[in-house]
Amino acid sequence: MSKKPKFEREQVIANATNLYWEKGYHGTSMRNLQDAIDMRPGSIYAEFGNKDGVFKASLEFYAQAAIAQLNKIKADGLSPLEALKAFVKHAVVDSQHNAPSSVCMLAKTIAELTEEHEELLTVAKQALKSVEHQFALLIEQAQEAQAVSSQKSASELARFLQIQITGLRTYAKTSDEPLPLAQMIDDLFEHYPFQ
Repeated sequence: MSKKPKFEREQVIANATNLYWEKGYHGTSMRNLQDAIDMRPGSIYAEFGNKDGVFKASLEFYAQAAIAQLNKIKADGLSPLEALKAFVKHAVVDSQHNAPSSVCMLAKTIAELTEEHEELLTVAKQALKSVEHQFALLIEQAQEAQAVSSQKSASELARFLQIQITGLRTYAKTSDEPLPLAQMIDDLFEHYPFQ
């Protein structure tokens, strides 16, 4: 009989993700990390190697959670275009109140880290690309259903959408006034380059 692990790895990574998302890589001390994941340094090093190992696992977890959210929305039976719109609203509107930071963790990481942390930067960029790829698959389906213009490729539109999400989330954080984010997202899909 195998021994039960002393901790739930996924919950530990989820807690670390929330901490890193809120404070960023440099703003998170080893002490913060220990408190958030309820592990001592020796256990952290044994399981993840070091602080970077926990951060890498957190970046991958964050991207997987975004893709899982997109798949959950798709499973609700929405059209590809409506699923994309619902995902963007979830990512932009809900993150204002229900997330450790209103800024995307991957975008925040890419903005924060320098080439000194090249491996982590690469992981963050790949994670962003994996989410973007899921957007492209849905956009292809929407184009096949003639719900989205085929003037631009699905990959171009997915990149555009990724930029819009980052921009909306950042702008919402900097604005002192409540913004009609849901309407802005609806408008995004009703005009060029989607229509």
